[in-house]
Amino acid sequence: MFKFLNYCLASFVISAFLCSIYIFFPNLLDQFDAKFRDAFFIERGAIKTSQNVVIVDIDEASIKEFGQWPWSRDKLAKIIENLTLADVLVVGLDIVFAEPDRTSPRLIAKTLGINQNLDDYDLVFSEALANSPTILGYNFDLVDENSTQNAPQIAAVFVERDKQNDMVLKAFGANLNIPILQDSGYSSGFFNIVPDDSGVIRSVPLVISYEDVLYPSLSLEMIRAATGANRVVVDYDVSGVYQVSFDEFKIPTDRFGRMFINYRGGQKSFKYISAKDIFYNTFDKADISGKFVLLGTSANGIFDLRTTPFESVFPGVEVHANIIDNIITGDFIHKPSYADGLNILIIIALSFSIVLLTTFLSFYFKIFSFFIASFGYLFACYYALFTHGIIINIVFGILSIILSFMTALIFDYFYNIKSEKAIKEKFASKVSKSVMEDILKHQDSHSLNIKNKEVTIFFSDIRGFTQISEKLDATALIGLLNRYMQPMSEIIIKYQGTIDKFIGDAVMAYWNAPLDIKDHADRAVKASLEQLNALNSLNEELKKENLPLIKIGIGLNTGEVVVGEMGCEIRSDYTVIGDAINLGSRVESLCKFYGSNLSITNFTKDKLTDRYIFRFLDAVKVKGKNEPVEIYQVLGLGDAVGELKDELDRYHEAIKIYQNADFKGALAIFNELKNSSKDNHIYALYAQRCADFIANPPENFNGVYEHTTKG
Repeated sequence: MFKFLNYCLASFVISAFLCSIYIFFPNLLDQFDAKFRDAFFIERGAIKTSQNVVIVDIDEASIKEFGQWPWSRDKLAKIIENLTLADVLVVGLDIVFAEPDRTSPRLIAKTLGINQNLDDYDLVFSEALANSPTILGYNFDLVDENSTQNAPQIAAVFVERDKQNDMVLKAFGANLNIPILQDSGYSSGFFNIVPDDSGVIRSVPLVISYEDVLYPSLSLEMIRAATGANRVVVDYDVSGVYQVSFDEFKIPTDRFGRMFINYRGGQKSFKYISAKDIFYNTFDKADISGKFVLLGTSANGIFDLRTTPFESVFPGVEVHANIIDNIITGDFIHKPSYADGLNILIIIALSFSIVLLTTFLSFYFKIFSFFIASFGYLFACYYALFTHGIIINIVFGILSIILSFMTALIFDYFYNIKSEKAIKEKFASKVSKSVMEDILKHQDSHSLNIKNKEVTIFFSDIRGFTQISEKLDATALIGLLNRYMQPMSEIIIKYQGTIDKFIGDAVMAYWNAPLDIKDHADRAVKASLEQLNALNSLNEELKKENLPLIKIGIGLNTGEVVVGEMGCEIRSDYTVIGDAINLGSRVESLCKFYGSNLSITNFTKDKLTDRYIFRFLDAVKVKGKNEPVEIYQVLGLGDAVGELKDELDRYHEAIKIYQNADFKGALAIFNELKNSSKDNHIYALYAQRCADFIANPPENFNGVYEHTTKG
């Protein structure tokens, strides 16, 4: 009973403490909460849009076609005219034209004192705007109290209902389009996007107050104009704004009149059409007809960069596209008026339930209950967010679980410490740190038992180490090795690899043991690529110090091995053995033969999920293996582009010809590549091989090369 009362008291203290922070310091942990929610968006991934929002993009192709921005406005007039003829529903301009067009012939003539009746591009543009369903964009000054006072036009009546607490953003001035344009558009809306304290765009203001009048955002005004509604209602409660509505649209907001954005995904989630294609009328009108169109830019130098939960570089125009899509589909996320009460109730319920539950559980089940409660709560928040559109505070719920769990651990302190100490004393002298952590997490699971398991094996070796050792004394040589081994080891550990052993200047490591790593092949390849980059940096330092430069070869193979604790009572270790290990070593040895610094087998390649740049090296039979193995060189992450892509395409074309035993045809291409490429080792190798085969044609050629030595 005494123990139970202590647990109840602890629950009360935890809930009172967290509720006090939530009530009196409501914004203290907002950024952490927002980061959790960002992770939810990334986990959810991209979702389909309504297909009713299109972005006309002033992209690189358009800049190349029409010259640097800003363009003469007769071109913009042509774009607006073509959109109008395509029966666009509404056009929104995520651009402000605050100055006259300096390229206008009439303005140039006037500057030169020439009295000619020439074209006025601003007039041409204004006429196009006047005959189109275009909503102009402008921006409010939310900072400078001495800002120029400008009042933008407003085409609808804004009714503020039950106004009690005015928390709407206040503007001090507006940066409008020049009058001839501002007066020609159907209407206008501001495109201010206000990031939160971390610089991420998670919500946007739908309305801003200027001189006690509410003005709509560009996105809101585009939808209002499309519906023809002439009255917008802004509803308040004791906290501030909670809803903006017109016609059948009811848009939930926070107290500041901001709408949380339910992002559809990363950039390019919406259909993009180049402004050049609109200008030349080379687009499919079905892509435009009856849809909301935003005119903005993604070109370098004029790119409106934003940060969103999905990406740190995101076009501002696509933020507006997400807002419009949210509103027209009604797919909102919001904090309801009862959110604060619900969050406090969650804090209290979790604090008491977790602490009291653990009084009836053993130490091991406490850990299990912690993970169940944590992931269960995260799933509940995730479900509420994307199924019901309700934002629940994540951080305070997780803190309730963590503090409750920690309290339970404190009560069991002596038992846990003694248990952990006994295990450490038993195994500390036998296993590595990663194995120790695995044992402590799974004390009853017989983690050290020998078992079969698929792993990715890593071997690396310094090229010409004998020559290096001859140039340095023992102290300098060990120092050089340590400088090399340190970053290489850190990178392997960073990617959750296990270092098995150092064999002189060689390193053996593996992934997916003792800990399960789903993407072990990808991690091994990425760690290897990062090692090669780190080696370049190290060699720059060594060159300055007149020390020998280091070159390495890395070989990777994936396969099933025997893994577990092996040895004797006096000395044992956690390691791996098997045929896949031997093959990994052979692949590393062959790096020098093929002029590769990172080679992998087809078994590893088949397990990769990310995109990499590969060069096929050979189909070989290595010493000790009967079945042929394909070997590939990994050149980097992503896709090959430019000259490298052309070179690899040409090379792989030659490989196919070679494998079809057309040695003369293949030789011509290999010689071509050998003469045009600096890194021509592999091309020279195949050229020589083709020449040998031409001189001495092989029988029953199947494209497989047999290595009779290890490297």
